[in-house]
Amino acid sequence: MHHWTSNHIRVHTFYCVLALMIAHLMRRTARQSGLHLSVRELLAQLAGIEETVLLYPGQRGRPKARRMITDRTDLQQQLFNLYELHRWAPAS
Repeated sequence: MHHWTSNHIRVHTFYCVLALMIAHLMRRTARQSGLHLSVRELLAQLAGIEETVLLYPGQRGRPKARRMITDRTDLQQQLFNLYELHRWAPAS
């Protein structure tokens, strides 16, 4: 933590507690769906879901970009569906 004032320290602590609460709520949701993962494993699996940008030659020398989600394992696909991540994923 690189904060010196009491207000910044309080905000930093709030963010840390909030992040822990969200992570544990996500773990609970996964557990209720039959996925028994620790918070660390859950976050590691979610971190493996990545977005990539493919660049293709386009008209007039300007590249054309296509955004897509990389291949996922079965567990990552289950988490992707569980948390409805398609809402934030680029359209394929």
